[in-house]
Amino acid sequence: MALLLRLIDLALWIMMMAILASVVISWLRSFRVSVPQNNPLVRAIEDTADLMLRPIRRSFPTAGGGLDFAPMIALIILYIIRAMLTSLARGV
Repeated sequence: MALLLRLIDLALWIMMMAILASVVISWLRSFRVSVPQNNPLVRAIEDTADLMLRPIRRSFPTAGGGLDFAPMIALIILYIIRAMLTSLARGV
């Protein structure tokens, strides 16, 4: 059971890092830094982050001025899930 919880925790951590990397990539593009869209690593990061961000973006539209709160909401949700798993693992 503890191994399963650790694997889930690792998957959630990877998702959090993918979301953060996706935000950085987005910022770089907005500052006109050349980030190749056909790079396999960039595609993998964006595809992984979009698994969590797409449903949130449908529920919460972009704020005025193009602000996208989906990454922040996703990170909060993932953080809460990881905290719950940690407390569950301590109880096991």
